[in-house]
Amino acid sequence: MMKFWFARNLSIACLLMGLATAGHVLGADPVVRNVMPRGAQRGTEVELSFNGERLGDAAEVIMYEPGIEVLDFKVENDKLVKARVKLSSDQTPGIRHLRLRTKSGMSKTQNFAISALPVVEEVEPNNEFAKPQVISNNVTINGVVTNEDVDYFVVDAKAGERLTAEVVGIRLGNSMFDPYVSIINESRFELAGSDDAAFGTQDGVASIVVPTDGKYILMVRESSYGGSGDSYYQLHIGNYPRPLAIVPAGGKPGSTVSVTYYGDVKGPLTRDVVLPTLESLPASSPLNFALSASDDSGTSPTGNAFRLTDLENVIEAEPNDSMEQAPLAVLPAAMNGILQTEGDRDLFAFEAKKGENFEFVVYGRRLRSEIDSVLQIWNDKGNAVANSDDSPGTPDSQLRFNCPADGKYFVMIRDHLGRGGNAYHYRIEANPITPRLDFSINEFVQFQEDTLELPAGGRLPFLVTATRRDVGGPIEFRSENLPQGVTIEAPQLADGQGVAQVVLVAAPDAPLSLKMSQIVGFIAADPNRHVESRVRQDAIMVRGQNNRPFFIEALPSLGVSVVEPVPFSVEIVQPKVPLIKNSPLKLKLIAKREGDFKGPINVELLQNPPGVNSSRNAVIAEGQTETVIDVNAAGNAPAGDWKICARVRADVGGSRVSASPFVALKVAEPYVKLEFAKSAIEQNAEIDYPVKVEQVTPFEGTAKVVLMGLPHQTTAEPLEMTKETQELVFKIKAGPEAPVSKNKNLFCQIIIQQEGEEVIHHLGSGELRIDKPLPPKTTPAPAPTPQVAEAPKPPATKPLSRLEQLRLEQQQKAAAGQAP
Repeated sequence: MMKFWFARNLSIACLLMGLATAGHVLGADPVVRNVMPRGAQRGTEVELSFNGERLGDAAEVIMYEPGIEVLDFKVENDKLVKARVKLSSDQTPGIRHLRLRTKSGMSKTQNFAISALPVVEEVEPNNEFAKPQVISNNVTINGVVTNEDVDYFVVDAKAGERLTAEVVGIRLGNSMFDPYVSIINESRFELAGSDDAAFGTQDGVASIVVPTDGKYILMVRESSYGGSGDSYYQLHIGNYPRPLAIVPAGGKPGSTVSVTYYGDVKGPLTRDVVLPTLESLPASSPLNFALSASDDSGTSPTGNAFRLTDLENVIEAEPNDSMEQAPLAVLPAAMNGILQTEGDRDLFAFEAKKGENFEFVVYGRRLRSEIDSVLQIWNDKGNAVANSDDSPGTPDSQLRFNCPADGKYFVMIRDHLGRGGNAYHYRIEANPITPRLDFSINEFVQFQEDTLELPAGGRLPFLVTATRRDVGGPIEFRSENLPQGVTIEAPQLADGQGVAQVVLVAAPDAPLSLKMSQIVGFIAADPNRHVESRVRQDAIMVRGQNNRPFFIEALPSLGVSVVEPVPFSVEIVQPKVPLIKNSPLKLKLIAKREGDFKGPINVELLQNPPGVNSSRNAVIAEGQTETVIDVNAAGNAPAGDWKICARVRADVGGSRVSASPFVALKVAEPYVKLEFAKSAIEQNAEIDYPVKVEQVTPFEGTAKVVLMGLPHQTTAEPLEMTKETQELVFKIKAGPEAPVSKNKNLFCQIIIQQEGEEVIHHLGSGELRIDKPLPPKTTPAPAPTPQVAEAPKPPATKPLSRLEQLRLEQQQKAAAGQAP
């Protein structure tokens, strides 16, 4: 139940993700939702229906590979275009890549499958085991799995025959479809079933040797009983061989190589194959090259991925799981093999000298093998001196080996979980480390494949990410096979910078057309262009959770299209003054409108120079012809001259993109240096605030200087300075309500007039403390005169009685010596 719930919710999430992504599609671009049918048999003619939106001005079908000839082309309406095509009979089965070009744009890439077998359409209802669709053997079925749908087909088969059902679902590139395929006998016992298989990305293949004559049911469904109207598939049913692995998995172009196919239910197949030369292949084929196995029963409907390189092959011969049994490879070389049993590992020996550097790259999962490789380099004592598990973006291993001493070393490969079988093949390519460049086109709109279309008389801007590997220096670009009237402009990419600006420019009279073109980047300091590479644009056909690319088609040929002109153009007015470090500058842009177009035009810099930022929401308002882009340079921005241009976008019955011509932007050091003092001021007071001036670059005339960053109710009158000024003294006044504070962000804005424009400096920083005034001083009152204390009064006497009086008299007489 949980798996079913997850699948339902994943399908809904993918649908919502697709709708959100669709919202980014440029309004003028044609949108092709699908091409029907999803595939056809080679050597036949078929009518293709392109279903989508904004197709009313469609002009032609574009093919990346040869073998498809358009016989008739008809625009039915804004949502449907039909093309009758002829498929050559000598082409290999597999996926082809199509696009639809209109006068206003180009569609995203669509996959179309070429089959070696006759093609029939699925006919509903066929979702009951007891009522399957009856088909003959050796056919390809075009079908779709809707939500909770299960499709059944029945064929007659004879004992001893091979019966295979390979489903192509995710590889059609239409949706996040995870198909399950199985072969079931009449007693409803599953003889073979397959969910995910590395061989088919996540498409499955089920294959058996038929045990008895009879009817056999082929079933296709979504693995968790999900599905949708976009869950298209091709089901190849037949007696054809279906290997899952090939050894070796590569060879020299133009050579004859003996290959062994593994994984077929009838056992390995060995064939001698003549490999094509690179020159004989279409531009996109080397990255997608595959070999299809054939025997008397037929040809496999999809090929086994195969690399074309100039390396000598070394092929394992079991046993080779110990150092003593390891075959010797003379580097550079390609080591090939297969882990056929659980716990298997393979070793190859090689000799190297101290200081030699080699890069070992495993091709496993990238060749649709089940292996999750672990790669190690051992010394002659069996100690690992280098190891690798995964490499960025792939479970395939990759490592660099700097030989520590002359001697014999060993390459060991195994599966991360110790697995093995007939689908665990590998190829290890070992080469000396050499300089290399890699280029790819950036997505300007997130989660959307960019189409290279430029208006006649206009420009197409895009960014290219450049990765230098073991090489440095500036990079330049050249073009090959651009459409008529189209040229390239690409400022040199400075050493250390990783993203290049490229602009294609179409002449006003450039015909509306499309060509499969190339843009090549190379190290500028290398006159022989030994270090160069083509710019690649991969088509992300299906995205998974969180919009992560899931299924990608490599399209090294760039489809460059010239489309209808746009009624606007924009130029950046060449600034006559530099952008000073840690300071701002305003770039002025001027639009030229044609005809009745008065709409707003969005402008932004295609790329900021290093250390520079710019506003991203500047607009030339409706009916207006000017705007500004605010740019600011950081204090650590490198000084120098940089090329900039603006990416320009406007709604002209849909969003259309162009670009301004390049202009130079100079980032410069400040003309002066300032030294600020630390000062303090009391509320409701005034002080002199001195700033020392060091002249660096002389300038003419008088500059205005404003002290910025003062707190509330604190002011300073602007000053003027010349190239002779050595000190600035500001009169700072603090009001009675100025906040008591410590302010460390004082700076000077200096505006220098040069060639009629402002050179703005923001220089600082200073410190100003605001204190409360001390309370006023007061005179103390005089001390009071001391008072003389009065003598204490004698205590009051008590009157004496008569008896006491007589006694007192007698005592007094006695004291005087008288007789009592």
